[in-house]
Amino acid sequence: MNSSYIHPNDLMEIRAALAQTVERFATTEIAPHITQWDAAGEFPRALYKRAAQLGLLGMGYPEAMGGSDAQAQPAPMRLKSTMWIALARYGTSGGIFASLFSHNIGLPLVVLYGSEALKSQVVPSVLEGAKISALCITEPGAGSDVAALRTSAVLAGNDYIVNGEKVFITSGMRADWLTVAVRTGSKGAGGISMLLVDAHSAGVARTRLDKMGWLCSDTAHIRFDDVRVPRGNLLGEEGAGFKMIMSNFNAERVAMAAGALGFAQACYDEALSWAKQRKTFGAALTEHAVIRHKLMDMQMRIRSTEAWLESVASEWDAGVSGAALANWVANVCLLKNHATQTMQFCADQAVQILGGMGFMRGTVSERIYREVKVMMIGGGAEEIMKELAAKQLGV
Repeated sequence: MNSSYIHPNDLMEIRAALAQTVERFATTEIAPHITQWDAAGEFPRALYKRAAQLGLLGMGYPEAMGGSDAQAQPAPMRLKSTMWIALARYGTSGGIFASLFSHNIGLPLVVLYGSEALKSQVVPSVLEGAKISALCITEPGAGSDVAALRTSAVLAGNDYIVNGEKVFITSGMRADWLTVAVRTGSKGAGGISMLLVDAHSAGVARTRLDKMGWLCSDTAHIRFDDVRVPRGNLLGEEGAGFKMIMSNFNAERVAMAAGALGFAQACYDEALSWAKQRKTFGAALTEHAVIRHKLMDMQMRIRSTEAWLESVASEWDAGVSGAALANWVANVCLLKNHATQTMQFCADQAVQILGGMGFMRGTVSERIYREVKVMMIGGGAEEIMKELAAKQLGV
């Protein structure tokens, strides 16, 4: 028997305790300030350190690098999904969800493919909340078509010289480290590599982008003008970047599905609370069948998303490889679509139930309603997800 085996009942207790920790953190240190932080267009950097103290930033990362791997074994995806759902449900802010955990898309490739010297320099400071990590892939002319990216990195002595631009970069304005997809070779997927760039290097210019939602998350257009990056900051081998990016997307999409589920639950929570208090024609809204049916329509989608996410996370934790991996990847793509559609439906129904209040800034449902589309586009748009799933299933 595996010595790291945890009895299912113990795992349930661990996940319940984690959910309670995140709920307390979100309801006391995030939710009361969201409207103010949205207006300011950012949230305090101190929030990173607070999340790190609770072990949230280090979830699933090696203990030797400052992570909380011991808490995450043997079910890191299930624990992470528990954390993501609770943060979304009780923090009720996509901006916080995206930026506070931007290291989960920027840092894994450093951990997996960076040199020991590079990892020791970068990873611990990010996991303790002192530094911020971001991922830079999307370009003005290359979004879902990653193989078409044009940002170049030319080796000159012991440095790569990087030129190009990236757009829609989460945490782009405040990030200290940028994990950047660059072209080191010929056209196509085989010419792509990954570099870790010090965001404070000479030649890095950043412009803040205004958005419909995620207002407290800084999103940037980043330009690289003859930026010198040490050769030792290459992650893995030249030309291996495309496969790294594709594998990194899987975890990102599961996280987005979990977040979408949490946001859908937040919309349901607010709609139910309002419907119990609000009276029309002498009766609470919940006494009207049409409102009860809207709430149950929300629950149908929430519960199906919850079950599908649990299945996908459990399969990953059990170990997926070979032919089963293709089916798992297809499931992740379709789950991401289903979860974000659930979020969209629940946000729409919640705003409808709240009526005029649902149109007012400061309500949870209004904020989530504005944040739906970025969840449906980011990490792979719906159309791309369907195509990828079809290819994985041989359709």
